Amino acid sequence: MLRLAAQTLRHRTGGFLATFVALAAGVAVLMTCALLVESGWRHHGDPHRYGAAVAVVADRDLTVDGPTVLGETEHTTVLLPERGSVPGKVAGDLADVPGVDRAVGDRRLVVTTTAAPGLPTTGHGSSSTALAPYRLVSGRPPRSDGEIAVDARLAGPTRLGPGATTEVITGGVSRTYEVSGVVGTDGTASGRAALFFTDAHAAALDPHPGRYDAVGVLTAPDADRDAVLAEVRRIADAAGATAYTGHDRGIAAEPESAAARSLALGAGAAFAGYAAAIVGFVVAGTVGLSVRHRRRDLALLRAVAATPGQVRSMLLAEVGLLGLLAGAVGVPAGLLATRQVRDALVSRGFLPDDFTVRGGVLSAAAVVVTVAVVALFSAWIAALRVTRIRPTEALGEAAVEPATGGRARLVCGLACVAGAFSLTVLTGATDGQTALGAAMGMLYLFVLGVALLAPWINQGAARLLGPVLRTVWGDSGYLAAANLRANARGAVAVLTALVLSVGLGGTVWFLQDNLERQTVAQSREGVLAQYALTSGTGLPASTAAEARRVPGVAAATGVRRTSVVVPDRLEPQTVPAQGIDPLGADRTLDLRVRSGSLDALREGTVAVSTARADAAGWRLGDKARLWLGDGTPVTLRVVALYERGWGFGDVTLHRRTLDGHTVTGLDDRVLIRTTPDSGAEGALAELARRYPGGQVTDTARLTGELAEDVAVSGWLNKMLVTVLVGYAVLAAANTLVMAALARTRELSLLRLVGVTRGQAKRMVHAEQAGLLGVALLIGAAIAAVTLTTIVRAVTGATVPHVPATGWTALLGGTTALALLATVIPVTHILRTAPVEGMGVRE
Repeated sequence: MLRLAAQTLRHRTGGFLATFVALAAGVAVLMTCALLVESGWRHHGDPHRYGAAVAVVADRDLTVDGPTVLGETEHTTVLLPERGSVPGKVAGDLADVPGVDRAVGDRRLVVTTTAAPGLPTTGHGSSSTALAPYRLVSGRPPRSDGEIAVDARLAGPTRLGPGATTEVITGGVSRTYEVSGVVGTDGTASGRAALFFTDAHAAALDPHPGRYDAVGVLTAPDADRDAVLAEVRRIADAAGATAYTGHDRGIAAEPESAAARSLALGAGAAFAGYAAAIVGFVVAGTVGLSVRHRRRDLALLRAVAATPGQVRSMLLAEVGLLGLLAGAVGVPAGLLATRQVRDALVSRGFLPDDFTVRGGVLSAAAVVVTVAVVALFSAWIAALRVTRIRPTEALGEAAVEPATGGRARLVCGLACVAGAFSLTVLTGATDGQTALGAAMGMLYLFVLGVALLAPWINQGAARLLGPVLRTVWGDSGYLAAANLRANARGAVAVLTALVLSVGLGGTVWFLQDNLERQTVAQSREGVLAQYALTSGTGLPASTAAEARRVPGVAAATGVRRTSVVVPDRLEPQTVPAQGIDPLGADRTLDLRVRSGSLDALREGTVAVSTARADAAGWRLGDKARLWLGDGTPVTLRVVALYERGWGFGDVTLHRRTLDGHTVTGLDDRVLIRTTPDSGAEGALAELARRYPGGQVTDTARLTGELAEDVAVSGWLNKMLVTVLVGYAVLAAANTLVMAALARTRELSLLRLVGVTRGQAKRMVHAEQAGLLGVALLIGAAIAAVTLTTIVRAVTGATVPHVPATGWTALLGGTTALALLATVIPVTHILRTAPVEGMGVRE
């Protein structure tokens, strides 16, 4: 059968080209998603910073107990948005473990050097040089608070050497230090450069007193490694931390690597699921349509004594060979696409520079097998009808087929539509990621329901559109309506692909637009201050009080951005939050408080957005249990509920609640409101110059920068959605071309019985107008229901924002491509002489 299948492919290249394109493009899309997942799974960061340590005890994630199902308590682990820390006594406990030579506490300070402001740099205590280990290249270690040692990555481009001086900004203050020495390592390290203070000075600068960022464990040469690691893990568990070993030490050194790993795994897996569903729809429809177009040939084989098993084996062999060829083309294309996606993610700050595309063998095998299985299963299903009929009926069956499907198909289709409508209730009752997941499930159930019910939809639409088509196109319209009724089952793949492209694009793309619009609008409307004092290195907490003392300043509010972990119905969520000084906040911020008051905001209290309060089940006056960004659990009394959570974060805390629980301990900005005609601009500019990199900007510009940040964060979703929608549209066009080319005999026969070339063209145009109209109407309806439901659940807006240009581009582009995919091949067919066309293979 393989030999026969290969000969069939060689002599029917045109007929198999559409199937090959669908398979190869599907492999490329899935390969990109799978390779992103595999690269994230293999990414552990750079462990070089702790290269000499056998284990590193650090706190980088939070495990929260979830609901109990069937007696089993589910646990959810989330990454800490702010680096967690471990108590200082952990270092002493680890040092007492038998076999441990030293337990070195490492402090990680956010610093910026004026010598190399663009080079990411961290500050540490000098004793932590033993963890890499660093060796002294020149000079000596720092001995006083005014000295630092720098590593080779910092010394090289800046030419800092022993005796040189440089400005170092940390804690919002710039200080001058003398370089006492240069240190380096034997290996090649990536990531951030490092500089080293004395241990005492590093402790004084650390915003987390009495705690370490991590503790590295160095063992004696004759130590029992397994016994040491077992005891280290026990101590780490008791302290609520984790013992990182091997490659995982890179995650302890750079938690950004864990965030990048989580992003790659999450985004790749999520979009792989969406892509797999789309590829399944497209491949199944294309392969099935390809087999159906060959029903005359297959019937002839049955009539000349080919057994059902032989015909099915030949079809499966053909599709299997096409799958291998598609894999040979799609896998390299997916590798290239993944590298380009990686570069784009790095350039936009989603992934660190050291994130690399790794692996590929596992991804390629999984993707090729998955696509091949879908294609083989589709070919097997499509071949069942031909192979089940008796040989004497085969040729007759080839000419006429039932217009609709069986009862099981009808019942399954109705069940999918009913399930999709039921998910609208779940989406409306939830919010955030839960609502998004329910909405995507609703979308795919709608599309699956349309795919199953497509024969009945097409036949019903043909009857309803018959009078319209006859009125507009005359006799050609009559023929078009008759063709649509007779070919209702054959147009299933076309209808499904078009509905999928419009429904998916109209839902996900415009959802992102609505989220961006809501965020920017709430921020713009909620900021009452005219000016914002900002600094790229952060501002001390005292800055707001200093701004209030400037003549003409009516109110000043320090704002510290962070994230917190809050409970949800299904699993905990990491949500944006802010810490503010509530003194005068009602004159600089309008969060649109619906109950309670921000004046009551104190330590031990919290204000929450109405959406988040509903999700967590909190009411005014309740005790809300949540976790700060570094994993510290707190129980706070809810004193206010507000609406503008998208613009300002779902949780608002008193700034002192965050002291010691953020990486820098600094404010991001100070919002300033002045009295009319105060002339305070000059004094505010003078205040800004006291802080490194400080500047006073108009809050309108601040909102503009927020809009850019939101657009960048939404770029990932839009990029991946563009790929998926593009694949669906390409598949629709591909299917239309295949369907048009398969009509050579039909159109030639019509011309032989007196239909002119112009009438044939008008007939095809009428058919496509009817099919496109139905597909676009259903796709737009699905997108409208899904988009409205999720926008109401997530943002509270009753009517989603849908830009006219967006809908025009989506519908117009889909329509133009679909028409071109039909008009061009049909025009080519009509140029063939009718007698010659009747002799062409089906």
